[in-house]
Amino acid sequence: MANKEKDVIEVKGVILESLPNAMFLVELDTSHHRITAHPSGKMRKNNIRILPGDKILLEISPYDITRGRIIYRFK
Repeated sequence: MANKEKDVIEVKGVILESLPNAMFLVELDTSHHRITAHPSGKMRKNNIRILPGDKILLEISPYDITRGRIIYRFK
């Protein structure tokens, strides 16, 4: 069985807009595509705020490249 952590693509992006239900519209730095993303469980647990304009690191599944998970917010 494949390891789930190795089946992701990590890219950097910028938050463009905050959407309902803790979703965000993110523009990727490399390709300027726009995808929707949600914060990871650790970011919710530690109450890390994400605002439009923040630079972030996110994971994208190779199976659905239109959605992602925010794993880090750069300072």
